[in-house]
Amino acid sequence: MSNWWMFAVGFLAQGLFSARILIQWIMSERARRVLSPDVFWILSLVGSILLYIYGWMRDDFPIILGQLISYYIYIWNLNIKGVWQKVCRPARIGIAALPVAALMMTASEGTAFVSRFLHNGDVPPLLLLFGSAGQIILTLRFVYQWHYSYRRHASVLPVGFWIISLTGSAIIVTYGIVRSDPVLILGQSVGLVAYIRNIMLHQKSRAAGLKRCKRPHKH
Repeated sequence: MSNWWMFAVGFLAQGLFSARILIQWIMSERARRVLSPDVFWILSLVGSILLYIYGWMRDDFPIILGQLISYYIYIWNLNIKGVWQKVCRPARIGIAALPVAALMMTASEGTAFVSRFLHNGDVPPLLLLFGSAGQIILTLRFVYQWHYSYRRHASVLPVGFWIISLTGSAIIVTYGIVRSDPVLILGQSVGLVAYIRNIMLHQKSRAAGLKRCKRPHKH
């Protein structure tokens, strides 16, 4: 497949990820508090599918690694928000089975997989570990978000989610610069500003809450 098609898939995936952040940011600014809108998780799920395809075409293990866990967390959030149930059953089964099918394809290649991804001559081992660390951190933000939301029985984007996002994104941007990967650089750079702004919104909301608590009650 030509590089044109490969980068088109990658840019589309990152475009969806950037769109989810921008939409969430705009909606949160209007509400003056951090929101977890349905569209955030819908765009996350579609973007994850496309980015997995891009990572496969580019022979980039860190990109693929970052999609395996967060994929099902996107579905969990859509489920708890009542969106997942609105999708027809055959489509739900097909979407949920995609990562499993991809893993089975990967396992069937065995040694070829290790050679293509882990022993990729274009990516030195230390750089591979660095990029993988960034993807793991970005994945852990959704694990943290899921744990936080699960305990509250609601889909929430807590301040810790944005702090972890900022850390992982900075690593991925650095990794992308070293690899001269415009998809990773552009896709992750857009989110940096939104991550910082969401942290600020959380702080403002918390400060406002503390201020209300300190006000003397009128009898």
